[in-house]
Amino acid sequence: MKISTISLISAALATFALTATSSPPTALAEPTVQTAAARIELQGAVNVRDIGGYRTYDGAKVKSGKAIRADSLDKLTDADVQKLGGLHLKAVIDLRTPAEVQFSGQDKVPAGVQQVARPIDDTGLFQQMLAAIQSRDPQRQEELLGNGRAEEIMQGVYRSFFTADSLAEFGQTIKDLAATDKATLFHCTSGKDRTGWTTYVLLRAVGVPEQTARQDYLLSNQFRAAADAKLREDVKRAGLMQNPALLIPLQEVRDAYLDTAVDKLEADYGDFGKFLTQGLGLDGRTILQLRKNLVG
Repeated sequence: MKISTISLISAALATFALTATSSPPTALAEPTVQTAAARIELQGAVNVRDIGGYRTYDGAKVKSGKAIRADSLDKLTDADVQKLGGLHLKAVIDLRTPAEVQFSGQDKVPAGVQQVARPIDDTGLFQQMLAAIQSRDPQRQEELLGNGRAEEIMQGVYRSFFTADSLAEFGQTIKDLAATDKATLFHCTSGKDRTGWTTYVLLRAVGVPEQTARQDYLLSNQFRAAADAKLREDVKRAGLMQNPALLIPLQEVRDAYLDTAVDKLEADYGDFGKFLTQGLGLDGRTILQLRKNLVG
């Protein structure tokens, strides 16, 4: 079957800003890291998990059926949508930019579920990557992504989480999770950077140890590994990139990326508590309500 150029471009860019339009492989490697979060198996998305089950410092447990993290929902099958319907979702919060949504499509969600568009800036990554891949120019691609430059791009993305607009969007998402009486699903494109940071902050805010929250963040690599490898193979086979390994730093989550955000948090606010109140605009009552709603 002929693979369209635009599908492969989007597939190659299954990273912070872009989405894979090719179907995920039917068999994905199961994570080897011990985790409490329950994976939700779907055909049209590969990084969907209920984050319930993690233990807090005081031995309590994050509730299941409250907060679900995901990658984009635009490629869900009818069976996937039906399965999501069984989760009793109240809302789906989409962190993708308008350009991403236009490029890959609107979410497919069960009838009656509130859809919330809450775009978080991609620092121009979408347009940069699209132009580089479409060029089919190995030298240009190497100049943009080689010799550590892809990693620098990703670290820039994580620093951008602290702009006023991004902080407001992250903060409102946490507030929504504090107030919801049913399950809320939040997602970006690959479900790893914007979604990963949201989940890391959320887990730490309700008292989950930092190392556990970090482990949940890093699990995206294992959930996405097979799909991302297939995308690189498709891009090379179509002649779009001679060296698709250049995309790996964009496809992965890494301790160094998370550390970039944590270092920025500490530099700007001093500690995590002040970040919640001064950065995300959460008051004490909201933080207590968040824990009450998500921990049992």
